[in-house]
Amino acid sequence: MPQNGFEIRICNSCGLRYPLKQGHSFGTRCPACMGETRLVLSRELVLEPGPVRPSNLPARSKDVIFAVLLDNIRSAWNVGSILRSADGFGFSYAHLCGITPTPENEAVTRTSLGAEDTVTWSYHKDAVKLAHGLKKEGWQVLALEETERAKPIQVVSVRNADRIVLIVGSEVTGVDPDLLALSDEVLHIPMHGGKRSFNVAVAFGIAAYAIGQSINR
Repeated sequence: MPQNGFEIRICNSCGLRYPLKQGHSFGTRCPACMGETRLVLSRELVLEPGPVRPSNLPARSKDVIFAVLLDNIRSAWNVGSILRSADGFGFSYAHLCGITPTPENEAVTRTSLGAEDTVTWSYHKDAVKLAHGLKKEGWQVLALEETERAKPIQVVSVRNADRIVLIVGSEVTGVDPDLLALSDEVLHIPMHGGKRSFNVAVAFGIAAYAIGQSINR
């Protein structure tokens, strides 16, 4: 296999099609049935960081600083995913609060894929105290939660803000009520299926995109 490359293989017995990267625990034996496999594709692997950002994409406004506040997120995988999305959406800071795992946890870094090095992060025991301090410093505080007060994410308008922090809360209990009380706006993502909410990492990605679009309008 070429250096920094990968193969696509198909099992001759069960038909499983799977990728095989150099150094992966999978081998040329089928990981499902241990049967013989055949090579169908070989390609060079594009490693992080990716190619230079295309010049035709709209740039994130340099006049606005974005931060995310993660309060009592249980899953290290969710934290890592949010950090990676935060980097992609141009967030500069991540405040990790309560029981939220930090990048010192290997499961976080496995999912963030290096985003912990590009998004400045800090740990805080009490998110409410932190939010009080951020408001005093002039940050506009947004919370992502489904409440009677919440507005649909599509109508968010933050064009006059220069520092924005987005609060995302526990997968089980949601955003702390005292954080909601401190928030300038509470936003929710309308649901159209049987479930009432998205996975917290997915929800952050949707909200981060919507906020960016609001500023660029």
